Amino acid sequence: MIVRSFAPIAAPDAEILILGSMPGVASLEAGQYYAHPRNAFWPIMGDLFGVEPHLPYAERVAALTSRRVAVWDVLQSCERAGSLDTAIRAEVPNDFAAFFAAHPGIRTVGLNGGKAAASFRKHAADFLPEQARVHLLPSTSPAHAARSLGLKCALWRAALLDQALP
Repeated sequence: MIVRSFAPIAAPDAEILILGSMPGVASLEAGQYYAHPRNAFWPIMGDLFGVEPHLPYAERVAALTSRRVAVWDVLQSCERAGSLDTAIRAEVPNDFAAFFAAHPGIRTVGLNGGKAAASFRKHAADFLPEQARVHLLPSTSPAHAARSLGLKCALWRAALLDQALP
């Protein structure tokens, strides 16, 4: 089955870009990034940027963009049954040349999990702005629950906000 990602959440002044691989079934059905109730993305955004996970989606999106955080996926489309990254086939990347040209202030790219990192290296790394640093982040997916939410928050904070781990 062919699945397609969403448009980016991004204001022109974005400085941080968080990239997933491809939305899962719950997100695609809801038409929202990270809609699965057990996904740790929105709780992490609450911890790092004060974006409360219980707010309506449109308010969470507005809060992220006001904090200069952009969210997108490496892939525009792919073949995948279910939600697992391991099932992704026939990758079609998003247009990173155009995205980075339209968002010249991106200084930090956070890759949400190993598949996002592998696909970014394969399809998008050549378009990365010179000033941008890339960080592999622990996946927020409920399929990757080996690390606690507290540890994930600490690792995301250290990477995206350049603070030392406690």
